[in-house]
Amino acid sequence: MISITRVSCFLLLFLAANARAADYPPPTEGDYTIRDFKFASGESLPELRIHYRTLGKIDKDDQGKTRNAILIMHGTTGSGVQFIRPEFAGELFGKDQPLDATKFFIVLPDGIGHGKSSKPSDALHAKFPRYGYVDMVEAQYRLLTDGLGVNHARLVMGTSMGGMHTWLWGESHPDFMDALMPLASLPTQISGRNRAWRRIIIDAIRNDPAWTGGEYKTQPPSLRTAAEMLWFMSSNPVLRQKEAFTLAKTDEVLDKFVEQIVKTDDANDVLYALEASRDYDPGPNLEKIRAPLLAINSADDLINPPELGILEREIKRVPHGRAKVIPLSDKTRGHGSHTIAALWKDKLVQLLKDSAK
Repeated sequence: MISITRVSCFLLLFLAANARAADYPPPTEGDYTIRDFKFASGESLPELRIHYRTLGKIDKDDQGKTRNAILIMHGTTGSGVQFIRPEFAGELFGKDQPLDATKFFIVLPDGIGHGKSSKPSDALHAKFPRYGYVDMVEAQYRLLTDGLGVNHARLVMGTSMGGMHTWLWGESHPDFMDALMPLASLPTQISGRNRAWRRIIIDAIRNDPAWTGGEYKTQPPSLRTAAEMLWFMSSNPVLRQKEAFTLAKTDEVLDKFVEQIVKTDDANDVLYALEASRDYDPGPNLEKIRAPLLAINSADDLINPPELGILEREIKRVPHGRAKVIPLSDKTRGHGSHTIAALWKDKLVQLLKDSAK
């Protein structure tokens, strides 16, 4: 559920710049400010900034209903820019591709606490409101409806944390979309190993003397622990062994990954992002989801391992729900398979066809 395919901002920008940009319109960036945003915790912000990127133009029918909006949500510690890359945008947003940006209005928001949206590292540090997934979905809804004038979505989808948000969208706004596609997620409360690795990072940061209650001047050593854990949970064992095939090579690869994270991330932002999953629990309300839903996971995902049987069990409670687990192959990337659109875009095409009205 965390965006562990994540790399440094520099690399993301490099990928974005070298995506097949000629195949689709360049993203337009903007900010929407929500006044006096009330969080579920009871806290509030006088101004909550939600950054976003859009591709394409909004289209409404004769009744004023939006018909072509696509909402795509990112994973933990990520941002909307992570989708502007060859393996995602290059496979989906080009002309005649599944989410052709000349036909669809694609919205890529930065969630609360992420990217260029309001986050702890801006100024408030550990005094930033304790946001949760329910807050993040509400802010996304306000962005679409009040900020961008979108009153209906053709598709709501997301990867990792964004996949979890997709389940919540289907429950909280069941008539808002024609279809739902959560990737790399499970429709149940965070628990077991998934909770444990998050808890390890949370404890490492909060118990780090150098964290100083969130008022550190330089990044505390615990951010390195967080980065190491992210590397450990990402990809799959086969690929990790290929890239780190000796003791020395493993240290080299891990050190490089950690240094990238330490240069670009912030401990408070990471802490808050991981703690935000505490209120995620779509389980009790799965029957409320009305739109056709296709959940896609991968067999080599260490965060959402198929042997748990959770997806197969819970999808039966979704009225129009289906699930697909992509088998391990030389093309899968563990949890990061969610961003390799070539692995699942044929399923997306079928979902769009099945949900067409």
